[in-house]
Amino acid sequence: MKQAPPADASDTRAGAAELDRKEAALYGTLTELPSIIVAYSGGVDSALLAYVATRVLGDQALCVTAESPSYPDRHRQMAVSLASNFGFRHEIIHTAEMARPEYRANPANRCYFCKHELYTRLSTLARERGIPIIADGSNADDRGDYRPGRQAAREFGVRSPLDEADLTKDEIRELSRRAGLPTWDEPASACLSSRIPYFSEVTDEKLRMIESAEAVLRDLGFRICRVRHHDTIARLELGPEEMSRAAHPDTAAAIDQALRHIGYAHVTIDLRGYRLGSLNEALRLRPV
Repeated sequence: MKQAPPADASDTRAGAAELDRKEAALYGTLTELPSIIVAYSGGVDSALLAYVATRVLGDQALCVTAESPSYPDRHRQMAVSLASNFGFRHEIIHTAEMARPEYRANPANRCYFCKHELYTRLSTLARERGIPIIADGSNADDRGDYRPGRQAAREFGVRSPLDEADLTKDEIRELSRRAGLPTWDEPASACLSSRIPYFSEVTDEKLRMIESAEAVLRDLGFRICRVRHHDTIARLELGPEEMSRAAHPDTAAAIDQALRHIGYAHVTIDLRGYRLGSLNEALRLRPV
């Protein structure tokens, strides 16, 4: 007697069909465009958008990476390597959000000023090159998150093809895996300024300390890690499966010594582990 398929087989097929439909929608959207600038950081989302845009539009897709003190050098190297390996038309520009007092003051909408600076530069580039569309890697999951940078995107008419196709983060990872993009399982990333609590000034010194401290953790084999900068205290957020290793005496000593050398007086491990946007928690506690 023929066995019935597993109970979830139909759900799996339906999920695959839905993902195929969304992928087709993404390709269809980009096919309608004459040319595009992709705001390309090299992260999971923008990497997939750059890949699909390049497949559809060829040299009419320009992938632009913005370099600034808040952009980790590790991410820049990833973006450059990926662009080279997959044939993206790629350029690097320099943005000057650190020259804006409102950005350095680090208000709750700091990201707005960063994106405003980025899209100001990209809009100028688009006019110079005769490119009608600027696109970013925002996805469907970003709709419910606190992302003031999206306001700047709306003001500049920036499109979000991944969001328009209703693609979630997990679906973007799966499409990236299918495409052979090494970013498919890359941990979530954000600018270095996101490690500094709101209303604490963003400075070059703090950004360099954070970047150096996170490099120490990666060199020790930690994959999911954030160093939250609280003046003289480094608060480490690690993936749940990695926290026990950080508490091993030898590893703990190595971390403590290296981060003290960088300039931190105290090193702590957040027992709740890494969580996206953890510094937003303070906004809910701050008096209005």
